[in-house]
Order: sequence, then C-alpha cells, then structure tokens
Amino acid sequence: MMPATGEGTWAPGPRLPLLAEGAVHVWRADLRTVGDDLSELLCSEERVRAQRFVSKRDSELWGRSRGLLRALLGRYSRQDPRSLRFVTGVHGKPELAGNAAAELAFNMSHSEHLALYAFSRAGAVGVDVEVARRPIDEVAIAERILGASEAARLQALDPATRRREFLRGWTRHEAELKCLGVGIGGADGVTDGSRPWVEELELSPEVAAAVAAERAARELHCWDWQP
Repeated sequence: MMPATGEGTWAPGPRLPLLAEGAVHVWRADLRTVGDDLSELLCSEERVRAQRFVSKRDSELWGRSRGLLRALLGRYSRQDPRSLRFVTGVHGKPELAGNAAAELAFNMSHSEHLALYAFSRAGAVGVDVEVARRPIDEVAIAERILGASEAARLQALDPATRRREFLRGWTRHEAELKCLGVGIGGADGVTDGSRPWVEELELSPEVAAAVAAERAARELHCWDWQP
C-alpha cells in the first residue's frame, strides 16, 4: 500500500481546513498553552462534567480539550462551535448529531497535556496518544491485551526500548478499537480484510500515537493547532 500524501509532517494548521474525500487530518495541541477561552464554547452538560474532576488541573485540561474539539469542528463544518450537539455511541464514542454526522467523522485523545484530534472523510476514524508516565509492567499488560507473541517480543527488549515498543503497539491497538467503535477486545472477531487502516504518528521518543480509518486514507495531513 502506498503511503498517504503529506504523511509524517507537522505544520501550522489552516484557519479554514478543507477535508477532501478520502483524506484524514490529525491536529495536535499542548493543552497547557491553549487559551481558557476555549472552555467558554462548552455546553452546560460539558461544564458540569468538567466540574466533576477532583483535580483542578484535570478539570482545566478536560475543558480545554473539549472546547478545542468544538473549535475544530466549527472550522470544518463552518458552524458556530457553541451550536454543535453530540450523541454518544454504544462505547462512549462521541458523534455529531444531525446531518453533519454522515459527512464528517472525528475522534480525539489526550494524554497528560497532549491532545490529538482526527477528522476524516474516509469513513470512521480513531486516534490515540500516550505519553510515557509512571513505570508499568508492559509485558503483563501486553500479554493480556496485545497477545502472547507481542508480550514475548517485548520481554526480549531492554527496558527503554520495551517501553517505546509497548506504547507504539498500544496506541495502534487503541486507535483501531476507537475507529471500530468497540471496547477492549472488540476487534478480536474482526477479520483481517475488514480491519481499519492504521498509521503511526511521529511525535517524540517519549510519546506514541496512531490514527486509524475505516478505509485507507488517500491523504494524511498533520496540523498544529493555531488560535
């Protein structure tokens, strides 16, 4: 399969993005630096949810991440971000309500301060990002979630390489599940022929990320959020 055009290059995002048929766009943002004014775009239900976080920092990051989602969706749909309404899928995946839902697929993920947003006209889309944090037992988690062969491969690696490879495998797996709209283990019954297209995203040695789409993307563009 030929790589999608624009793959792997991060650039400042356009003010009015145009999402071509078969294209996938991924945006990244540092939630520590985006303005709190994004939280003003939230609806009343989202404000209540943000207030439920025990940590003020977690509340602020979640509010900014959701506000930025609205801002980006507003840019793509050419609508007031405050007017957008969401519905929730079976496994909690948000979707746009109304006619826009059939025209624009999206997904988001954030880990610590880093957020990624994926938009697609290549069918359903999923994105996942993971920032390396506290030590974990990568081999045990991989054996339970990613399979015995992947666990054995990780076991043979030095600790630093094992952590990077685990995060790479985990984000690919999560992006695929989010694209399919299923929970952990939900992809087990999917045949290889119907599995999503998955592409890893280059960020930094301590961060892994991947995007998945229902159909192979003709174009993949990676944008940095600009207010």
